[in-house]
Amino acid sequence: MLWGKSLVNSFYKYKRKVWQNVSVITKRCNATYHPPKILFFGTDNFSLPSLQALHQNCRDRLGVVTSFKSPANCVRSYAEKEKLPLQRWPIEPSECSKYDLGVVVSFGHLIPASIINGFPNGMINVHASLLPKWRGAAPIIYAIMKGDARTGVSIMKIEPHRFDIGAILAQREVAIKPHVFMAELHASLALLGADLLVDTVNNLSDRLKEAKPQDDTKASYAPKITNKITKIIWSELSAFDIYTRHRALYGYKNLTTSFVDKQVQLLELRLPEKPLVVQEPGTFSYQRKRRSLLIGCAQESQIEVLQLRVEGRKPMSAQDFNNGFLKQAGSLKFTDNKLARN
Repeated sequence: MLWGKSLVNSFYKYKRKVWQNVSVITKRCNATYHPPKILFFGTDNFSLPSLQALHQNCRDRLGVVTSFKSPANCVRSYAEKEKLPLQRWPIEPSECSKYDLGVVVSFGHLIPASIINGFPNGMINVHASLLPKWRGAAPIIYAIMKGDARTGVSIMKIEPHRFDIGAILAQREVAIKPHVFMAELHASLALLGADLLVDTVNNLSDRLKEAKPQDDTKASYAPKITNKITKIIWSELSAFDIYTRHRALYGYKNLTTSFVDKQVQLLELRLPEKPLVVQEPGTFSYQRKRRSLLIGCAQESQIEVLQLRVEGRKPMSAQDFNNGFLKQAGSLKFTDNKLARN
């Protein structure tokens, strides 16, 4: 996937600062405090800050379980580098009795009851939403895509058979900036979750006693993202809807449409600062002064495309697309992700 230069720089700055942030989180701990012995379950870069924070907090009272399928697993790499006890998923229930608590962060596997019940204090999970809102695999994406003004992290008890239904031990809320992209919010929530996790672990007895059940009547769901969500239906989605979806998926999946029976990925989009020429949904034209492709959307709105990729070709600017395709093809219109002539 193509990442914007500013987002790439921001992401790597975040990675370089993780240790600094983790140190701030764990300095709050009393030097004489002995945290519970924890078995950590995680797989990705949302998991990593929590693992690092727990390592600083728990030191040698920490073990790690992860998947060995991907060679790029940052949780596995960290555990090996720091010589933490490391186990491949799945594990035997007998392993759990060696620890006080199981902690799950972005693990991606349904934990069986035999594992959950094997820990004296059960298992807890860091989830990137204010539960019961956005239960499921993609809470950050849905929070941006649906235009939420606020989101946050929840620490909940893990229950068998279903994801994200357990009682809430702690929550922390943050505002979603109007033009935030998924990578930035993902990084900030990962650190927020790590902070809240350490606080929860260090006050575990009180948090477990004060845990509150979720209100299922207020639940909403953020299922796993499929390619279907990337397909633009120009006659139904406004420019704001499309731009919000672009920000929500950026760096993970690209929005798609079609051109002369070829798939087109829209890589860089923006909303016009002021209304331009009103065009029918799917109709597009090249704006020479703005060096952009202007596409009509639902509700008489327009969106600008700055960079795109035609199937079988490298990414190209809107100007190159105009010079290489539109001058030969003439006026074109996209309708429900399928091309039709005006």
